[in-house]
Amino acid sequence: MLNDLIVVNMALAEGTCVPDLQKERAKCTFNKEEITNIMDGGEEKTQFRRRLENFFLSDPEFLDPIPPEYLSHEERYSNELRKACYMIRKFNEDEKVQQIVGEMEGIRTLMGSGLGVALTKDGNPLALHYVMFMPAILGQGTVEQQGLWLGRAWTGEIIGTYAQTEMGHGTFLRGLETTATYDPSTQEFVLHSPTITSTKWWPGGLGKTVNYAVVMAQLYTKGKCHGVHPFIVQLRDEETHESLPGVSVGEIGPRLGMNTNDNGFLRFKHYRIPRTNMLMKHSQVLEDGTYIKPANDKLAYGTMVFVRVAICFDSHRQLQRAVTIATRYSAVRHQSELKPGEPEPQILDYQTQQYKLLPQIATIFGIHFSARRVWDTYNEVTGNIHEGNLDLLPELHAISCGLKALSSSDASAGIEICRLACGGHGYLSSSNLPRIYTTTTAANTYEGENTVMWLQVARYIIKSYREARKGEKLCHSVSYLAAQPVSTHLSTNLSNEALVEAYKKAVSAIVSETAERLQKHCDQGEQFELAWNKCSVLLVKCAQAHTRYFTCEQFVENVESLELSEGVRNVLRRLCRLYLIYHISLNQGDFLRSQALSPENISTLEGEMCELLAVLRDDAVSLVDSFDIHDRILGSTLGCWDGNVYHRMFSEAQKSPMNQTDVPEAYSKYLRPLMKANL
Repeated sequence: MLNDLIVVNMALAEGTCVPDLQKERAKCTFNKEEITNIMDGGEEKTQFRRRLENFFLSDPEFLDPIPPEYLSHEERYSNELRKACYMIRKFNEDEKVQQIVGEMEGIRTLMGSGLGVALTKDGNPLALHYVMFMPAILGQGTVEQQGLWLGRAWTGEIIGTYAQTEMGHGTFLRGLETTATYDPSTQEFVLHSPTITSTKWWPGGLGKTVNYAVVMAQLYTKGKCHGVHPFIVQLRDEETHESLPGVSVGEIGPRLGMNTNDNGFLRFKHYRIPRTNMLMKHSQVLEDGTYIKPANDKLAYGTMVFVRVAICFDSHRQLQRAVTIATRYSAVRHQSELKPGEPEPQILDYQTQQYKLLPQIATIFGIHFSARRVWDTYNEVTGNIHEGNLDLLPELHAISCGLKALSSSDASAGIEICRLACGGHGYLSSSNLPRIYTTTTAANTYEGENTVMWLQVARYIIKSYREARKGEKLCHSVSYLAAQPVSTHLSTNLSNEALVEAYKKAVSAIVSETAERLQKHCDQGEQFELAWNKCSVLLVKCAQAHTRYFTCEQFVENVESLELSEGVRNVLRRLCRLYLIYHISLNQGDFLRSQALSPENISTLEGEMCELLAVLRDDAVSLVDSFDIHDRILGSTLGCWDGNVYHRMFSEAQKSPMNQTDVPEAYSKYLRPLMKANL
């Protein structure tokens, strides 16, 4: 065994790229650095990211002496908390970091799914402090409250989380049961958890890490409920870290993934906080208990849009990691025979393998361009809010809901496809595909469960459809509803632009049919909400088709409008084309029913899809290389840049504590007595 380990370590130390990957990289037809810059948002941001990665990844304090998989639950939490605290201290105290990055930009990078997943592999116990607690104070607190709390939060003097979801309610905020009743005699709010289902459940960091939280609770004053409002609440003593009287807090137990986030529960028993702990940027409670409502209920949309767009970017970065691992592995792995008697080919040569991986690469660009468009719109709308213009908020809210649902579902499904594309080795923890999947699939339910997100989008679509029937002007993303679908096939023109028109026609027909079905139920005397429920499966389909159309539109628009070199534009056009045809193929019934495409059109497109797979196959490795993901961020034995898959797998296996002894203790305890029992 010792000789085997020496051979393995020598091979890894050499770091030589295997011939298969050398051959793949020699085929590249485009400038990889140009695509890297596109994905980062510009050359300067690429350089910023690389400097930050090099600085943190070169620090041995972020290494794991023992792979986390071999630690107990508490040991894993403790190890990640150690690294998270060290990360923040390093960020705040090291002058080199301050020279490299700006404050919030650096924190977002450290906490996101890029560098953050290399430093804290299975969840960062401090993440919600920076991505939810502090932004909530910034977005919901007055200037005075920000001055009181943000400085202490930034320096780590207090650590917080965002406590909204309850055991009995998640997405339906109006159903939250935790109460905050104002007592004018003491100028305090009394927080109380009246039922078991009112227990706050899921907030990251809540279990054992934080000592404060922004708590969402039903506001009662002068005997009247004014709905859910945010309160900043101290949960633990700042010196001893013991939970305070009236506060019951703890961890909820192991999850499918992210098990070092110490997701927690929280209950209150008539717990009092000062009146000034209600975050009062938009609404207030005066000393005598008088309630001052917000100028506009839509002001809360901004924070939700920010979080949902962030999820889109995180989801596509996770899919980048998975498809990089699977594509490099597919170039290194040789299996079976294409022609009898000839050497085993790279599995990337099989069309079925190309069909698994190349659409996932295309999906990354589709999500990226769409999320970038929504992010730019969000920044524009944020400026308008300060000027009192809220006209675009409903549209922005709807498309961010749809894109959050589309990106998280596409990414989690795509990551599972990548895992399957790696065969049995993809099931290994050391491939990192199981962890990438369990982390990403959580996005399907947090910050708005996807079915609820789809129905929010559908509500906006149906409202817009009805406005269109009245001749009212519609916002851009739903402007297609103003024109009735025309019943003609696309015959010879199957350009990318023509296919986007086919998507438009298909979604128009789906929305029109669903809206008429909904109206028919209402005309028969059914209550609107009950009629809505009876049509909800079709309404979800409307929202999915609408968001897919938006993504296709953005993909085509960006590929044609961006300043690109010829090689990059050509490869992106092919990926865009593949994306359009792939989803037409998966949903061809919608295009046939709406007569957006004929059976002959679809047959032609499916043949072209197979040709695209063959053409794009030679650029597959170079495309995932252009994502520029550091080996430590990939964290995979199967996907490293040098392609030394089998050496890395064997080396990782030797780290198992069970391999430190030849005969396990359990043999003497259990197995030997059985084997010698002469049964």
